[in-house]
Amino acid sequence: MSRDVIEVRGAEEHNLKEIDVEIPREELTVVTGLSGSGKSSLAFDTVYAEGQRRYIESLSAYARNFLGQMDKPKVEAVEGLSPAISIDQKNAANNPRSTVGTVTELHDYLRLLYARTGTQYDPITGEEVGEQSPQEMVRQLLEFPEGTRAKIAAPIVRDQKGAFEDRFETLVSDGYSRVEVDGEEYDLTMETPELDKNYDHTIDVIVDRVKLAAAARSRITDSVETALEEAEGVLKVIIPDPPEEPPIGSNTRSTGDLAGDGDDRLTVEFSETLGNPNSDFQFSEIETRSFSFNSPYGACPECEGIGQAKEVDEDLVIQDPSKPLKHVFEAWSYNRSYYRTRIDSVAEHFGVSLDTPWEEIDEEVQRQFLYGTDRQVVFERSTRNGTRRKEKRFEGVIPNLSRRHVETDSEGTREHIEEYMAVTECPECDGTRLKEQSRHVFVDGTAITEVNQMSISDAREHFEDMEEDLSARDRTIAEEILKEIRARLGFMEEVGLDYLTLDREASTLSGGESQRIRLATQVGSGLVGVLYVLDEPSIGLHQRDNDRLLNTLEGLRDLGNTLLIVEHDEETMRRADTILDMGPGPGRRGGEIVVRGDFDEVCASDASLTGDYLAGRKEIPVPDDRRGGDSELRIRGARQHNLKDLDVSIPTGVFTAITGVSGSGKSTLMHEILYKGLAREMNDNTSVDPGDHDAIEGIDEIETVRLIDQSPIGRTPRSNPATYTDVFDYIRDLFAETKLAKQRGYKKGRFSFNVKGGRCEACGGQGTVTIEMNFLSDVKVPCEECEGARYNDETLDVTYKDKTIADVLDMEVAEAYDFFEANTQIRRRLKLLKDVGLGYMSLGQPSTTLSGGEAQRVKLAEELGKKQTGDTLYLLDEPTTGLHKEDERKLIDVLQRLVDNGNSVVVVEHELDLIKNADHIIDLGPEGGEGGGNVVASGTPESVAQTDESYTGRYLRDYLPDIDIEGPRSDRRKPAKVASDD
Repeated sequence: MSRDVIEVRGAEEHNLKEIDVEIPREELTVVTGLSGSGKSSLAFDTVYAEGQRRYIESLSAYARNFLGQMDKPKVEAVEGLSPAISIDQKNAANNPRSTVGTVTELHDYLRLLYARTGTQYDPITGEEVGEQSPQEMVRQLLEFPEGTRAKIAAPIVRDQKGAFEDRFETLVSDGYSRVEVDGEEYDLTMETPELDKNYDHTIDVIVDRVKLAAAARSRITDSVETALEEAEGVLKVIIPDPPEEPPIGSNTRSTGDLAGDGDDRLTVEFSETLGNPNSDFQFSEIETRSFSFNSPYGACPECEGIGQAKEVDEDLVIQDPSKPLKHVFEAWSYNRSYYRTRIDSVAEHFGVSLDTPWEEIDEEVQRQFLYGTDRQVVFERSTRNGTRRKEKRFEGVIPNLSRRHVETDSEGTREHIEEYMAVTECPECDGTRLKEQSRHVFVDGTAITEVNQMSISDAREHFEDMEEDLSARDRTIAEEILKEIRARLGFMEEVGLDYLTLDREASTLSGGESQRIRLATQVGSGLVGVLYVLDEPSIGLHQRDNDRLLNTLEGLRDLGNTLLIVEHDEETMRRADTILDMGPGPGRRGGEIVVRGDFDEVCASDASLTGDYLAGRKEIPVPDDRRGGDSELRIRGARQHNLKDLDVSIPTGVFTAITGVSGSGKSTLMHEILYKGLAREMNDNTSVDPGDHDAIEGIDEIETVRLIDQSPIGRTPRSNPATYTDVFDYIRDLFAETKLAKQRGYKKGRFSFNVKGGRCEACGGQGTVTIEMNFLSDVKVPCEECEGARYNDETLDVTYKDKTIADVLDMEVAEAYDFFEANTQIRRRLKLLKDVGLGYMSLGQPSTTLSGGEAQRVKLAEELGKKQTGDTLYLLDEPTTGLHKEDERKLIDVLQRLVDNGNSVVVVEHELDLIKNADHIIDLGPEGGEGGGNVVASGTPESVAQTDESYTGRYLRDYLPDIDIEGPRSDRRKPAKVASDD
């Protein structure tokens, strides 16, 4: 073994049992084992945490004040460490402004390319924008009404930090007396503006104040030329009292170059280098920030760079067309006199009975109810002096709601109206996020917004030979920029993300996709001698794409880096240099190194449960029979994202797996179409906006739909598995029934750590106290008062079978299951947690420390604890995330039990051992992105395995050995059969 190792001695973090282990440097090491066996505790909480801590500790105290510091892990020593980088599965960003392009920095290079080599075109005429002379600027200004007052200004500073004292002194010496600073006018001969140097400021020198008239042409021209000279070719004209319809810039409001200020004045910007004499569109100078939707200089002013707008949706306003007219407008209450008067008056105007069902009213009349009448309507209102009649046009329900949403000061009213609003593509920028001028700058005939809408693979092809089409000047400028763009796109393809588009919101990426984006960024950095710690990078990847990911990881290793990967994927373990198998059990029964060696050594180990599955001594069996559904849900015309107008049938009463390569449309079909569509139809849930589809038929075959995803079960440490599954309620009832509790009058609430009375008030029932350490990281220490127990002494006097309530919370699920052997209610719920593979988890483990897969399984256990009535549709997205084969087997048994109880289960999954246990498979593809969105195969696992066009089917053949299939199986090597001593 190489002596060049990272040596860990005496690691005790979480459940680690003072382990000593050597991790080879410049090799790929996989840490595997049962869920809860201590994999992450070793890789992330010990090795990575110590590496990060040491790096930050090497910085100055001033720097540490901003960076913070990780707590020192419980370990005697870690030697041979390199600078450590963690690549986990946290979302890339939750900011709606973050996209794949921005988080990979590709958009930064695109902005630079377009700012330096782009050609502007006029949005109105389509003509190329040329230089604008001072005479042309004067001609446009003289189109204002005779006598219009104007300030001719030179914008010498635009959004720059500084105090600019020297600049003001220079202006005075040059004979200028007036300036506008951040919109406020100053007389420099009287005072010098005092500016905060840490903020951006805009300074405009007032060159002249004139009345726009032909007689003053000579003076205006001189002033314009002077301003252009001072501001290096840029001119700003401020109109304090503009006419209602400005003669220039009628199409420039969307660009931000003609802007209304708070005092209703207008500012118009001109540039000597930008303009079109055949158009009145006003241009500003193109800069890199002109292509940033995070900057007001580039963002669409309508949606402020988000790309989406909220609009009142007709389908949400009219939710039940069978209702009578007087009750059909969900957003309006007919009982309120204001709305009743208007509905009555418009109905009378059109001769429609208030009891007429909406769907029976003429479409033209419906339109005028919704969007306003074409003619005036007589409205009657009762007053003390009789009935008053007034004629005016009816505003319409939808315009009324839209106006009130903007104008109201009531948060309740705004929230009420938003229930009838849907998120739509911004009509101004068509969802591209950028202002009009920026959308009309082209490089090689393509706008930056078109590039952003390309997939990674399409973008790489687009930029492949672009230099050949550029001028000699632009080729010289773009050479290095294009090299960086192509390199980053190539790295993204290498890690299997070629189907993502550059404008895809980062918040919509899965944990696995976010992790691979960060991995691609690290590959591009070319660092050497770094320790990379990764958390299951294969999650979300189809077997077909796994090879490319592993090639990338091996490339990082071959550069001279050390890779430490927490992983369950068999192919990753085959290609690892070293495997650390943790165990032998989960939780407190784990925390040891069961075997350390290469793939063959792990397979040969009788002590390793992982080795048993890798060697084939244990396996997840293929079911003896496949269920057939008696009925089905039918999705018609699914078109969201890359789905190609799909018609899909999902049998009910069976176990269905939706499969396909990464980016083929699986999550879109289940989340955006199936779940949101059913939630809207079955639960009247107006807060969800289903993806584009025609209909979902057969809804009467199911009673309810439940989505069990990997979002957290709680966002505070006060939430835990015991509280989420309600088992803690029964435990508190049990303690309240004890003899001492009754004597003292303690009720159930006494044993809650969330309310005053029984909890420790020194720590508020949290068990820990946070100590602020200034420039060091905050330290959480056990509460001195309760020593971490969460409860006060009086509450801890009460025991059940010699255990306090704090002792119970500290128990593992499996331990508590045995402890409460006499209580069937508690044991039933604890058994469900054991059944989903969470027997190692402590009852009081804070929800904030659970992984996504653990949170999903807690939710599944909670669902199983409910009364089973059958006919429920359960939807799960990659439930095998983070599971060892042994835990996966337990999960499959639980899902099969749900189906046996008369329910339907649909999972999105890549794990073939789970897929082979499904009754029905819907395989999407054949590729990802634009190449996906079709049903490649549908049917039993055996029938899908016989479909050559299905990538899933090809890999599934290795898992269905008893079927006779013509054609190639996958390239996956069969597990080595290692004989056991038995």
